Amino acid sequence: MLPLRTELATLRPSRRQFLRGAAATAGLVIGYRLIGPDSATAQSTPKPANPFKTYVEITPDDRILVHSSQFEMGQGSYFGIATLVMEELDGDWSKLDVIGASGNTALYGNLAWGGAAQGTGGSTSIVSSWERYRKAGAGARLMLAAAAAKAWDVPQNEIDVSSGVLSHPSGKQARFGELAAAAAEMPLPTDIPLKPRSEWKQIGSEQLKRYDSAGKTNGSQQYTIDLKMDGLLTAVMIHPPKFGAEIAGFDASKAKALDGIVDVVQTPRGIAVVGRDMWTALKARDLVTVSWNEASAEARGSDQILAEYVRISETAAAATARNDGDAIGTLSSADKVIEARYQFPYLAHASLEPLNAVARMGEDGTLEVWGGHQMPDVYQAAAAQAGGVAPDKVRLHVMKSGGSFGRRAVMDADLVVEAVTIARALGWKAPVKVQWTRENDMRGGRYRPAYVHAMQAGVDKEGNLVALYDHIVGQSIFEGTPMVKDGVDGSSVEGAANLPYAIPNVKIDLTSTQSKIPVLWWRSVGSTHTAYAVETFIDEIAAAVGRDPVEFRLSMLDKHPRHAGVLRLAAEKADWGTPLPEGRFRGVALHESFSTYVAQVAEITFKGGTDFTVDRVVCAVDCGIAVNPDQVRAQMEGGIGFGLGAILQEELTLTGGVVDQANYDTYTPLRIDQMPKVEVHIVASEENPTGVGEPGVPPIGPAVANALRAATGKTIHRLPISKGLSA
Repeated sequence: MLPLRTELATLRPSRRQFLRGAAATAGLVIGYRLIGPDSATAQSTPKPANPFKTYVEITPDDRILVHSSQFEMGQGSYFGIATLVMEELDGDWSKLDVIGASGNTALYGNLAWGGAAQGTGGSTSIVSSWERYRKAGAGARLMLAAAAAKAWDVPQNEIDVSSGVLSHPSGKQARFGELAAAAAEMPLPTDIPLKPRSEWKQIGSEQLKRYDSAGKTNGSQQYTIDLKMDGLLTAVMIHPPKFGAEIAGFDASKAKALDGIVDVVQTPRGIAVVGRDMWTALKARDLVTVSWNEASAEARGSDQILAEYVRISETAAAATARNDGDAIGTLSSADKVIEARYQFPYLAHASLEPLNAVARMGEDGTLEVWGGHQMPDVYQAAAAQAGGVAPDKVRLHVMKSGGSFGRRAVMDADLVVEAVTIARALGWKAPVKVQWTRENDMRGGRYRPAYVHAMQAGVDKEGNLVALYDHIVGQSIFEGTPMVKDGVDGSSVEGAANLPYAIPNVKIDLTSTQSKIPVLWWRSVGSTHTAYAVETFIDEIAAAVGRDPVEFRLSMLDKHPRHAGVLRLAAEKADWGTPLPEGRFRGVALHESFSTYVAQVAEITFKGGTDFTVDRVVCAVDCGIAVNPDQVRAQMEGGIGFGLGAILQEELTLTGGVVDQANYDTYTPLRIDQMPKVEVHIVASEENPTGVGEPGVPPIGPAVANALRAATGKTIHRLPISKGLSA
């Protein structure tokens, strides 16, 4: 998702302080706030009007509430953060719940982004949480033990804590809840040691399984789509058929005459039909007639756009992202030059839960908004502006989401603004749920941008890669923001500009294009296309010089042991180099994204023409300390399935500026019968943990394409493979 990150070494603040207090229920609440260089300034900052003040809360009825700074959209961030807390707290998992927190950047700012904003993305949830949530659990444990020692008049170091119970050799015992109020009165710990690795029971456990799986399988887990409340109205949307079109006029008289319809209102992005239930609103929506002003709308088709990108790729680039040595000069004198041009289509996020949000104005003037708030700070500010209230009068209810893949991290808070705008237009007389249909979602923009890569490689007489050039052409996600530096949007070139191979002459160029089509980060962002282009091109080069693809890569990785480590492990576990049955072929790919290293070997059965199956994928991952090994494997498996569907058959196309696909019948993610057997091998590590939500995605495409190359001698240069294989 979001590619924003800083080096891990910068995540340690100059000073730290714990905060704790008595909650309304007289329990223990404890937070771990990072204090910057000027603590006096930090302490004078006005307190936000938000009930979430902590990381860990223990109530008198024994509940352990973890207030998560990170958003849960299926990737397991709540489970990971809970594991960090419970490792140090020694609580009872059956009493645990994790809830989304917001409204206090000082507490909940994402440390991987410098702590300046709260948000989830870039596979940073555990990176940002690794120290502070363990400290919060350990601090709460110390204060509970201090309360027990005082109540029982015994030394604190004689108190044992296990599964939510404090005990003493004398036989005295108490549950967490019984001592929560007393613990809140204990002095703040000045030193909070963390358990050494040798004492970990939760972190790294192979037996620990997700605490929230039952609710997701039995239907009791509540998502925004499930929300019900008294008087709730449902709004469905009519959006322009072309991006950039504006409403010229509309007639809603027939729709308003339908029983159960409350109103039809215009919003900044379309027309909302508001009814007492969704099905009535949908029926009324079809009765609204709209005229559109398309003078400034995007009118090109996707084929035209890609053809334009190809033309641009043949001209001088607008900016340079990396320039080592003299790539262009070396290419002119190389013994052999290999060229390739890649085309990548637009991709939709296609999350299972269509986009939605609920807005309600409370009697006390507090605007409440429910939704998949992946960027709470942004959404709070946007809701305040749309609702005409101060930001401290906005309360966000952070709901779990049925997928996102980056889509709910949109910076203009589109769904939230729609919900608040509609509720305000109705005079705040009722709560309003905006529920997009699948068609709204698929045709609503925010796609992975289309890209073209024009690549050249030069090899010397010994078969060594001595020069690499890549001209990347595509739409900038960060256009108009400080994230674009010297004409380079880092999200367009990541995975190419930082390729690890020891090539003496490398030049990575970028030309950012203009379009009215809204684009956004998509699971693994730039690496979705750069990994494919680089890793299939590396195979092409290896074939041109007659070298084994694994050996060729390893020969250029002497200075990158973690890259080499996962590559060797994946090759070993996949029996690389051993004979396969007739019709079976292997391909390999290696990629680092978000400081996590992944190598994959794909094994396919090729039946001729365009007929093949992906049968087996062996994946090796180095993500530092694996907090939840089972979850690491699940995310690698999920990433492989997600990426495989994209490279095999997913493509978002436009004709005359209108999106062609509308639902899963025409935009086709991976089907269950296409999912291969996946083996995941985790590298044992002493390094701090990094993310796993996205890094499993990039290598699967090139691994499969390289297996097809082994079968056919042909590299797929245009995705999806269903189109490129027949080209």
